[in-house]
Amino acid sequence: MDDCILTINVGSATLKFALFQKNKDLTKICSGDLNNRSRTLSIFDKDSNKPIQRKVIEGKHSLLQPKYLFKWIKHNYPNVNIKIIGHRLVHGGKVFLQPTLITKPVLSQLKKLIPLAPLHMPHEVGFVEKILLEFPKILQAACFDTSFHRVQPRLATLFAIPRKYTEEDGIIRYGFHGLSYEYIAEKLSQYTNKTKLKKVIVAHLGNGASLCAMHKNKSVATSMGFSALDGLIMGTRCGNIDPGVLLYLMQEKGLSVKELERILYKESGLLGVSGITNDMKELIESKDPKAKEAVDLFCYRAIREIGSLVATLEGLDVLVFTGGIGEHAAVIRDKICEHLGWLGMTIDFSKNKCNSLSITAPTSRVEVHVIPTNEEFMIAKHVYGLIK
Repeated sequence: MDDCILTINVGSATLKFALFQKNKDLTKICSGDLNNRSRTLSIFDKDSNKPIQRKVIEGKHSLLQPKYLFKWIKHNYPNVNIKIIGHRLVHGGKVFLQPTLITKPVLSQLKKLIPLAPLHMPHEVGFVEKILLEFPKILQAACFDTSFHRVQPRLATLFAIPRKYTEEDGIIRYGFHGLSYEYIAEKLSQYTNKTKLKKVIVAHLGNGASLCAMHKNKSVATSMGFSALDGLIMGTRCGNIDPGVLLYLMQEKGLSVKELERILYKESGLLGVSGITNDMKELIESKDPKAKEAVDLFCYRAIREIGSLVATLEGLDVLVFTGGIGEHAAVIRDKICEHLGWLGMTIDFSKNKCNSLSITAPTSRVEVHVIPTNEEFMIAKHVYGLIK
C-alpha cells in the first residue's frame, strides 16, 4: 500500500481534490472536481491540469460526501492508503496562523469562525466534521487562506472603526488567496533575480480576484479585507464599494440582510455589470457594449489597486499574473499593463499572446511574469511537514 496525502477544497456545490504520494517530492497521482449541480466528475491530467475525463453521475444523492469520494479513490487506486487529508479553509481568524492538525477541540474553534466567512466556512468545516465522524482514524489538517497575510504590519490590517470592534470582535483586514500567494512566493526565485524580490505585486485573477504586495516573499498589503468581497471586481462579487451604498439599499429600497448578501456575493461583479455572464472568456468575445464595459471596469479597478500597492512598496520590480484569468486571458494582461507604462513597464505582445511564463519586453524596467498557481501542492506540502 502506498501512503498518500489527499487535499480537499470544498464549496457549496463543488469539491476539488488531489492525491499526492507521501514523499518529499509530493508526486501528484490524480486530481479532480466533483460538481453537485451538473452531477459530474471531472478528472484532470496530473501534469497540466487539463480535463482528460468527464463523467455524468446518476442518482439524487449528494456527490459532496466523503463516502463517495473515498469509494471512487479506492476503486480507481486500490493500492492507495490515505494517510492524511489536507483541507483548504478560507478563514483562520486571529487564532490559526499556520497549518494545524484537526482535533475535536480544533474543530470547535473552527466552528466559531463560521460568522467571519458564512458562505465558505460552513461547507468546509462541515466536510471536516463528516470525515471526523465517518473515518475517525484518518488524520486531518487545516490550511488557511488567511495565514500568509498575518505577518502584515498592523497598520495594513486596521479599519478606522471604534477600537472595541477591532479588539473584541476581530474586525480587521485578513486578506485571502494566501495559499496561492505562498506558492508564487516560493516559485518566484526561479523566474527572477533575488534582488528583485523586494518590490513584488501578485495579481491572482479568477472568478475570485485579489492582489498582494510582497517584500522578500512576505505579504505586506493585499486588496481583500475582512471578507472575500473586498478589493477587485470578481465574477459575481462587487469588490470595493462605498458602505453608504449598502445603507441606502437597506434604508431606501428596503433590502434585507439576506437580499443584500445575495446581491453582493452572487449577482454583482462581471455578471452584474454585464447582465450577461461572469465568464471572462465569453465577455471578451462578446460584441455587447455592456460586456465590454464589464471587462474595462475589471481592468480599471485592477490598475487602481495596483497603483495603491506600488505606493505601499515605494516602487515595483516584478508583477506576476496568476489564477484562471491571470494565466489565460492575454487581453486582460495587455489592458492592465498598458496603463502601467508610467512605471517603466512594457510587455512583449507576442509572448503575451502565447501565455508565455515571462512576457517582459527587453526595454521594460519592471519584470512581468505569468506563473500558474498550485494551491493543492501547497496544501500537500504543509500537510507533509506536519506529519514528517
